Amino acid sequence: MAAKLSTCFLSHGWGSLDCKRSNGRFLAPSHRLLPASCKMRHRNFSSQHKRQQTKKVSPDLRPTNSHFQSNGDEDTEPENALADGVSSLNQGTTPDDEDVDVDSRIAIEHINDNPLKHLTVSEEMKPLGINVKSGEQLSSFQLEDLVGMLRNAEKNVLLLNQARVHALQDLEKILTEKDALQGEINTLEMRLAETNARIKVAAQEKIHVEILEEQLVNLRTELSHRGVTEGSGADMHENWNKAFDGVHSLGKELSLLRTENVSLKDDILGLKEELSRVQNTDKRVVMLEKERSFLESALKELEFKLVASQEDVSKLSTLKFECKNLWDRVENLQVLLDRATDQADKAILVLEQNQELRKKVDMLEESLEEANVYKLSSEKMQQYNDLMQKKIKLLEERLDRSDEEILSYVKLYQESIKEFQDTLNNLKEESKRRALNEPVDDMPWDFWSRLLLIIDGWLLEKKISANDAKLLREMVWKRDGRIRDAYLVCKDMNEHEAVAIFLKLTSSPKRSRLHVIHIAAEMAPVAKVGGLGDVVSGLSRALQKKGHLVEIVLPKYDCMQYDRIRDLRALDVELESYFDGRLFRNKVWVGTVEGLPVYFIEPHHPSKFFWRGTFYGEHDDFRRFSYFSRAALELLLQAGKKPDIIHCHDWQTAFVAPLYWDLYAPKGLNSARICFTCHNFEYQGTAPASEMASCGLDVHHLNRPDRMQDNSAHDRVNPVKGAIVFSNIVTTVSPTYAQEVRTSEGGQGLHSTLNSHSKKFIGILNGIDTDAWNPATDVFLKSQFNANDLQGKAENKEALRKHLGLSYADTRQPLVGCIARLVPQKGIHLIRHAIYRTLELGGQFVLLGSSPVPHIQVEFEGIANHFKGDDHIRLILKYDESLSHSIYAASDMLIIPSIFEPCGLTQMIAMRYGSIPIARKTGGLNDSVFDVDDDTIPLQFRNGYTFLNPDEQGLNGALERAFNHYKTNKESWQKLVKKDMNIDFSWESSASQYEELYEKSVARARAASHV
Repeated sequence: MAAKLSTCFLSHGWGSLDCKRSNGRFLAPSHRLLPASCKMRHRNFSSQHKRQQTKKVSPDLRPTNSHFQSNGDEDTEPENALADGVSSLNQGTTPDDEDVDVDSRIAIEHINDNPLKHLTVSEEMKPLGINVKSGEQLSSFQLEDLVGMLRNAEKNVLLLNQARVHALQDLEKILTEKDALQGEINTLEMRLAETNARIKVAAQEKIHVEILEEQLVNLRTELSHRGVTEGSGADMHENWNKAFDGVHSLGKELSLLRTENVSLKDDILGLKEELSRVQNTDKRVVMLEKERSFLESALKELEFKLVASQEDVSKLSTLKFECKNLWDRVENLQVLLDRATDQADKAILVLEQNQELRKKVDMLEESLEEANVYKLSSEKMQQYNDLMQKKIKLLEERLDRSDEEILSYVKLYQESIKEFQDTLNNLKEESKRRALNEPVDDMPWDFWSRLLLIIDGWLLEKKISANDAKLLREMVWKRDGRIRDAYLVCKDMNEHEAVAIFLKLTSSPKRSRLHVIHIAAEMAPVAKVGGLGDVVSGLSRALQKKGHLVEIVLPKYDCMQYDRIRDLRALDVELESYFDGRLFRNKVWVGTVEGLPVYFIEPHHPSKFFWRGTFYGEHDDFRRFSYFSRAALELLLQAGKKPDIIHCHDWQTAFVAPLYWDLYAPKGLNSARICFTCHNFEYQGTAPASEMASCGLDVHHLNRPDRMQDNSAHDRVNPVKGAIVFSNIVTTVSPTYAQEVRTSEGGQGLHSTLNSHSKKFIGILNGIDTDAWNPATDVFLKSQFNANDLQGKAENKEALRKHLGLSYADTRQPLVGCIARLVPQKGIHLIRHAIYRTLELGGQFVLLGSSPVPHIQVEFEGIANHFKGDDHIRLILKYDESLSHSIYAASDMLIIPSIFEPCGLTQMIAMRYGSIPIARKTGGLNDSVFDVDDDTIPLQFRNGYTFLNPDEQGLNGALERAFNHYKTNKESWQKLVKKDMNIDFSWESSASQYEELYEKSVARARAASHV
């Protein structure tokens, strides 16, 4: 029975350890073996899989060795040693070792150590196989030998468990490396799938190991009865050999794992090489992108040069065309001169004939006198005398006619000569102006460099003053033709005479030029919302025409009309400005708008202040424009500019005044006087006082009643009030509005502040751009016209009626226009009433405008739908630039029933286009529209119809008077139209008033600095 048990133990136990998979999982159900399981997965560890535990055999199932205890101490020592070895093994393991789960698809890269090479077969087993020959000596088989063999078996199992531990540690290292390789390829996944299959086979072999454990327990039980047979030693030896064959096969299996590890390492190295190649490719792509961007920038530069060259070619072609026209005019004048010469020759010939006739008359008179002397009284002589008298009379009449013809020819000749002389003078003056204004290009640069050296030499030799040297240098830098001519004149003179000639160029009296910088939120036509944009561009151009240097600083909005900016480019400079306690970078752009130099500031602020798709109406407008105001002053400071006047407009740039005096004047930007213009006191930009600190202003210092504290709320600041207090000049857009805002009704809470600073507060009526608003050249009109030819106005009226679908059967039917923003300020209720009243009076009405107020827009949309099919009413509820020009030109009357109007431009434009204004007497309307029926106003100033009260009765009276005048007195109406079209509403007069204010303020500042 012992032999049978031994055979069963060895055949079912160690013989089943023949693992033939590359990745095996070794599980020992006995408490003596290290409990561990290995499970692999493809990607990341799962906490659920990691918690799977291997089976653990309870110590209660361990076989009792009660039969071995009868042998005494000799039997118990091996048992204790075995128990100690197993317990020490269990103590060397950790919970981490017990809970290791490894994904079945991990590729094993390397196993550094192979613990199986330490497996040994005890020498005590060899005598076991030799003693088989003597079957009768089985009784001498000692229990110690069998225990020794069991201990060796336990050691081998321990080594197997150690090998498993090392394998698990290596697998953990592989897992760490695998986490970095996320981009493994499909081929490796297939290999790892095969590995997973092998692990499954190893899991099946776990069952055989459990059977082996049971057989060991049975073997101990059998040995306790000492019922072993003689052939049991040989069977046990054979079974041990099988067991070690299984161990040997396990070693082979591990060697296969090493081989597969090496192959996987090679694959990983290949992947790393491929990754490095991809990285090199990325670097190459980056280099190509840089090269492409460089080529694109080069292409843009070439395009810019091409545009510049095209502009030069266009200018040259224009000059050639003008030159050709001048030559044609000279040829025409020459033809006229030839004709006049021929006529003069004929006149001289007639004069000679007249002289001969006079001689004959004289002879006849002498003959008559002789006849009288001889007192010839015969009838024949009398008849002869009568005949001679008639002939003389005829000759005298003919002579008179000849004299008249000669005089007319002479007069025509004189007029032709005068016209020719005027043309020549104009050509000479134009040539002189060009010579003065344009640089001379016919001299080489060596010539100008030599002139500069001569001037510097005279300055160093104290022959000319520093101011004269500066003026002469400027003339050289500008390549002024006058200094070239002066040099050529004095080329052969001595130095003293040459210096005198050059000094004559500097002694010519010139009016001092001012340097004016406008800081504003709008400028027409690139960034226009209301009248502010028109004022900035119109006033700047007028001042520029007067010889002053004018510059403008604007925010760089993303919604500007960039096509109206010429030569727009970014400066290679980073402008830093303070805001919210730190410095922010700004990009500075430059370009020309309507011939004016403009700086555009683009903040690099995370809030993207001016990249919102709109100009105004944002929740943080106070922060947006306080940031811009400081950045604009920072630009002037860093650019080293020394302006005479800094002109800021409305609350958006009102921050400039306190910022200038509190922060920038101490830094050296102190040459300027501040002028502030408020275009509408309804908008004051008030905000909590704490927000003012963002731009660097001292809240405690400025939030005071005499400075920037709002008059209505003491915890808020008012930028407009601050500008009034800190500016040297304060203006608004009309004299009447200036008086209105000084009252409690019109001052919007600032009347007390304005009255306190009334000495520096003035109203100047705005002008209009007479080049843009000119019916004689307006490209938006079907027919251009002027005050002397009103036929074009009738044609525009017919064209507009057809375009809008209005009736055009009655050409004399009056057409009333209205162009306005539909806001309460513009008198919404009066505009609505005018629509219906015009229809009642037999006229037609056209409205162009929209409302930012939703309920007003909806209301007028309802009116538009009501009159949709009507032949006499049209409402266009949007703004259309070209249509506005057509309405001005086509309308007979234009209504402006504003509740208050700081200035107003529509009434001026309407009159320029021959449309008679019907306006309420308020603000700028009161300064520009004067009632034709008001006898208190000089006749030459009467130009429209006005009403005082902002109600329907007042509007009705003015509208009815205008209709009656139009229908009953056509000739008088035409005279009124012509008179209105000839009124000068240009910026010339307004610019002169601003110029006077500027000069007085600068003069006072200079006088104060010399005291």
